[in-house]
Amino acid sequence: MEHIVKYLLPIPAALLIAAAPAPDPTALRASVSKLVSFGTRHTLSSPTDPKRGIGAARAWVASEFLRIGKGCGGCITVDQPHASFQNARAPQGVDIVDVLGIQKGTGDPNHVVIVAGHIDSRVTDVMNVTSDAPGANDDASGVALVIEAARILSREKHEATIIYAALSGEEQGLFGGQLLANTAKARGWHVAAMLNNDIVGNTLGIDGRVVANRVRVFSEGIPASADPAALKLARASGAEDDSPSRALAKTVGRIATATPGIGLEALLVRRPDRFGRGGDHSPMLDAGFPAIRFSVGVENYDAQHQDLRTENGRIYGDTIDRMDFPYLARVTALNVATLRQIADAPPAPEGVFAAGALGTDTTINWKAVPGATGYRVRWRRADKSEWENAKDFPSTVTQAVLKTIIVDDNFVGVSALSTNGAESIVTFAGLPPPKH
Repeated sequence: MEHIVKYLLPIPAALLIAAAPAPDPTALRASVSKLVSFGTRHTLSSPTDPKRGIGAARAWVASEFLRIGKGCGGCITVDQPHASFQNARAPQGVDIVDVLGIQKGTGDPNHVVIVAGHIDSRVTDVMNVTSDAPGANDDASGVALVIEAARILSREKHEATIIYAALSGEEQGLFGGQLLANTAKARGWHVAAMLNNDIVGNTLGIDGRVVANRVRVFSEGIPASADPAALKLARASGAEDDSPSRALAKTVGRIATATPGIGLEALLVRRPDRFGRGGDHSPMLDAGFPAIRFSVGVENYDAQHQDLRTENGRIYGDTIDRMDFPYLARVTALNVATLRQIADAPPAPEGVFAAGALGTDTTINWKAVPGATGYRVRWRRADKSEWENAKDFPSTVTQAVLKTIIVDDNFVGVSALSTNGAESIVTFAGLPPPKH
C-alpha cells in the first residue's frame, strides 16, 4: 500500500524533540567555563600537567563522558585514539589524541553518527604555546555542545552508534579531524553523518549586528572523494546540489523548519566551509563521509585567534563574556534533533538510479536497506533546491514508477524509513554507471 505525502519531516521525530529535555544554558556555560580554566588548550601545550594545557582539558572531557555514561548504566564508554602528526605548525611532531564518548546503538554497531567540536585553542601567533588562550567560542562552545548532546541522548535508545567527539589539533592543521577519519576507516564505521560544531556560541558580530535566530550550516556539493567516473556521472545527472553532505544539510534545514520551538533558521550555505577556510569535517569529506559544519550566524573576528588585549578601547580575545548561552542551547537543540533523527533511521539507500529519458514516467530503482520498514521516494522540479513531494513504499519494494513525472524536468531521491518514522538522508537518483 503506497501513499503520497506532502510534509517536510516525519511527525514522530518532531514530537520526540518536544518531549526530550531541552539543552541547558547553565550547563553549557559551566562546560565552557571549565575548558577556559585550563589557561591554554594549545595542541603543543603540556599533555601531562594536571591543571593547565591540552592534556588536562582532554582528561576532563573524558571524565565528563564517563560521568554521563555512569548515569545511564555504562551506555557511554570512552576511547582515545592517538597518532603522531608533523607539519610547519608542529615542526617537532605532536601526539594527537581525540576523546571519543561512544554510545553503542541497538542495531549494527558500525552504523555511526558523529557530533564533534575541537578542544584546542590558540592566540594570534599559532605557535604561541604559553599565553592564555581561553578559546571560549572557538571552540569550547562546540565541545560544550557535544557534552550536552551526550547528556540528553544518553537517556534514550538509538539504532545507530553515536560518537561524541572532542578533537585535538584543529588549529595546527585539522589533525583531530584527520585522526577521526582514519579511525573511522580503520574500524569499518559506516558514518551516516558527521556534525562538526566550530564557533557556535556568539550572536554579536564584529560590525555590531546581533544574529540570534540563525545558524549557518556548510556543506559540499561535488564530493571531494569522488573519482573522475563518479564526477562525470554527477555532472550528467545534475547531482551537484544533492551530494550526501548536501542531503545531510537539507535534513538539518527540514528539521529546523518542522520544529519551530528550537527557534533557529538553518542557513544552508552551499560550500564546504566559510570562504577560503576549513574545519575538522574537511578530512571526513576527503574520506567520503557525509559531513557538515555548524557555525554562528555572524562572526566577531576580534574574538578569534587573538591575544588578550585592549587597544584604543577595542577589546580583543575569545573570552566567555562574549558568548550567548541561550543561543548555544538552541544550536545544541538542532544538533540533538538531527542526531536523533539520523540515529533512529536506517542507513541511506545505495544503488539509487533513475530511468525514463524517453518517456513521460520516471522509474527509480534502489538496493534494499537492512532494517528499513519502508522507503520514501522524494522529487522536486528541476529548478528547485528543496524536495517538494514524496511517496512512501513498503520495505518489500525496491522499484517505483512515478507516473507523469518526467525525469528531464524533475530530480528524484530515495530515503529509508524506520518503524517510528525516522528518515535517513536522501540518496539522489542519478544515472547508473555504464556497463562494461
